[in-house]
Amino acid sequence: MLKIVLIGADKIKHHYEELLKIPEKKLLEHLGNIAEVLKDNSELVLLPDFGACLELARKYKELGGKKCYALVPLQDKDFGIKRLESNMNMKIKNKKIFDEIIDTENWYKQDLTHGLYGDVILMLGTSLGSLGELTYSFYVYDILKGQKEGYNVSSQKINKNIIAGTKIPLTLIIYKPFIKSDLPLEIKEHIKKVGGVIYYAKDSEELKKIIVSIDKK
Repeated sequence: MLKIVLIGADKIKHHYEELLKIPEKKLLEHLGNIAEVLKDNSELVLLPDFGACLELARKYKELGGKKCYALVPLQDKDFGIKRLESNMNMKIKNKKIFDEIIDTENWYKQDLTHGLYGDVILMLGTSLGSLGELTYSFYVYDILKGQKEGYNVSSQKINKNIIAGTKIPLTLIIYKPFIKSDLPLEIKEHIKKVGGVIYYAKDSEELKKIIVSIDKK
């Protein structure tokens, strides 16, 4: 079973409705279809912040999804986690959305390692925060693979829950309806250079085919 890390925008109205021109009803339809694809054979990993990722996790659990992990910097002293607290304990049908909390220690480590707690990153939007999470995940992935000169560090030293690259190369799936502009060529080439793999899903049906093909590897 694949662990899928979600990355997306937190400002639903601004990002999806205003920038991408996706009405709320259509957005929820997309998220419902994605949840249907993921509910049986995937576990979700996400920051329990507001936005599309949380809404997808809610739909996933409504449909009987297997397991959700919350990434939370529980030890952070600079910014704190007040913004996340209500969502960490959110319930659907009297059951918590999040089955387990992964302590990422502080916001700096959280942002640097966000995408490394799963096998696959599912990109649901390119906001300022999500692009940072994406690019730094592959940057640190390169370090952990021992390919960056001058570094000698294991994933277990950073966080025992990091699993990226243990089953398959760290894989990025970009959900095309939620991203108006493609990633810059330079970023895509750097991802490939560090051993990452990129797929594009034009809709939930194509997403399903991609996940099935990855899961067979």
